[in-house]
Amino acid sequence: MIRLLNPCSIWDRLDTVPEAGDGRTAALLTALTCEDTTPFAVRHFRPLPGEIAGRLSIDTQSSSAAGPSGTAERGFDVDQTNRSVVVGERVVVKWLTPPAPFPQPAPDVFAHLTSAGFTATATPYASVSRRGADGTESLVALVTAYLPEARDGWEWCVDEAAAGRTGFAAGLGALAADLHAALATPSPTFPDPVRHAAPVPAPGKGPWWLRADEALREALALTGGEDGDWLAARADALRAGLAPLAAPAAAAGGTAGGTPAGTPLIRIHGDLHVGQVLRWRDGYAVIDFDGNPTVTGADPFQPAARDLAQLTTSLEHVGQVAVRRRDAPAPMIAEWAATARAALQAAYLERLTALGHAALLDRSLLGAFEIEQECRELVYAARHLPRWRYAPMGVLRSRYP
Repeated sequence: MIRLLNPCSIWDRLDTVPEAGDGRTAALLTALTCEDTTPFAVRHFRPLPGEIAGRLSIDTQSSSAAGPSGTAERGFDVDQTNRSVVVGERVVVKWLTPPAPFPQPAPDVFAHLTSAGFTATATPYASVSRRGADGTESLVALVTAYLPEARDGWEWCVDEAAAGRTGFAAGLGALAADLHAALATPSPTFPDPVRHAAPVPAPGKGPWWLRADEALREALALTGGEDGDWLAARADALRAGLAPLAAPAAAAGGTAGGTPAGTPLIRIHGDLHVGQVLRWRDGYAVIDFDGNPTVTGADPFQPAARDLAQLTTSLEHVGQVAVRRRDAPAPMIAEWAATARAALQAAYLERLTALGHAALLDRSLLGAFEIEQECRELVYAARHLPRWRYAPMGVLRSRYP
């Protein structure tokens, strides 16, 4: 039986989150070009792939009850926080559950990276938002390319650790440098993408120190048992490690990052760990520009060192996973992590320098940001995933025997 469909009718059928197989996700892709999407708004970044766009155009006019094979939907079980649906093995729609109130970083970052020519990510096609009766706007969905044979870093990087291989690390460092260089490139979305840290009013009063000290305090309060006792006994040492954030050299009148005006700030990824780096059929891709789930209200413009510190420490977390789940020898993993860390950071700086952006990295902040990140991992474990505690505790115990 042939039935004629109105492709724009989907906007009236999004009162609940679509499920894979109910046809609404494929219908959304068809309706992205509708003139009237009220109360939704569509922001376009790149055109949909020609192949799937053609299929959708045909299927809106003629489709059988069995569903069009070219736009078949299936679930995508990697993302557990939201609901992702793959359409036609070419496009992924991530439905945010629940919709996320604005401001949300991903749409602006997608627009900026598209303008900057950064391609080492799942190609962004569109974002969909909805304005409520009270005038507030929320992000409903993100539409990106589907990357065949993709595995996230908690899979592929653990394989590398268990096998003792570190050759990947240089590529990972170069990828992070490419991302930061793109984020530092002016675009219509971010015409002034590089800022500089303001002077700290007094030691211990700057936003980076206050944020890190809060993370340490929360980690101490939320981590119980033997781990909590161990952590409390080293609280002073951990706080001392945060000292570079109390009055960064540049903010105090120095020349951190090679600039007398203060440490350079860019709109960083904000949650850059190996789990956000997919290894797929054609290489690596950075994903999830949604910010750090353990931080609210933070200025999106931060030192590049914050991203690099998180990415580097995530290699050590990978090592902890390999020891716990793959029975990898701890001494071998310690050596692996040290080698991989060094290779990643060296490649990052080499690439950043080659791209003319060496001044973005204030290396004096790396160690302090790494300590803060371990504290945030403990806070995340306490609030959301208790079994994860072993990873940051393993890293901290290796650093503070």
